[in-house]
Amino acid sequence: MTAALLSLTLLLASGQYAPQQAGSEPLAPPLEARVQVLGKELRCAVCQGLSVADSPSSMARAQLDKIRELVTEGKTDQEVRDYFVARYGEWVLLQPKAEGVNLLVWLGPLVLLLGGGFVIFRQVRHPPAPAPSPAAPTPSSPAPSDDSVDPYLAAVRREMDQ
Repeated sequence: MTAALLSLTLLLASGQYAPQQAGSEPLAPPLEARVQVLGKELRCAVCQGLSVADSPSSMARAQLDKIRELVTEGKTDQEVRDYFVARYGEWVLLQPKAEGVNLLVWLGPLVLLLGGGFVIFRQVRHPPAPAPSPAAPTPSSPAPSDDSVDPYLAAVRREMDQ
């Protein structure tokens, strides 16, 4: 029994009966280059941070196969992108169009960088005026009590006395 299990384990571990990963045959070099470029522009639906061309998931392999199929049918790059946008939404594009609300994503960092540069320039050019130092009390004038200087301290002391 043990020998049979060991033989079966070695047979399966050798890779002869391992299932094949989904994937179609590569196309001619110019068409395959287009497929890879398009695969780099589309987001994997499973990994979400990787492109279809870079993702190891079976879903990405299926998407890459679909890109190959569409390229073989003679679809243009824009038609392939439109096909995936129609099925997955604009989210599938790794580089969304710079229009509408997406424009904020494209221009937001630039606006923040310019605003920060303006604040830094203004602070360097016109540094804040130094705070006036408190004048030392003269012997003829009584020292101001802490209560008259800080109203919060006076309120706390009143609360403590009750």
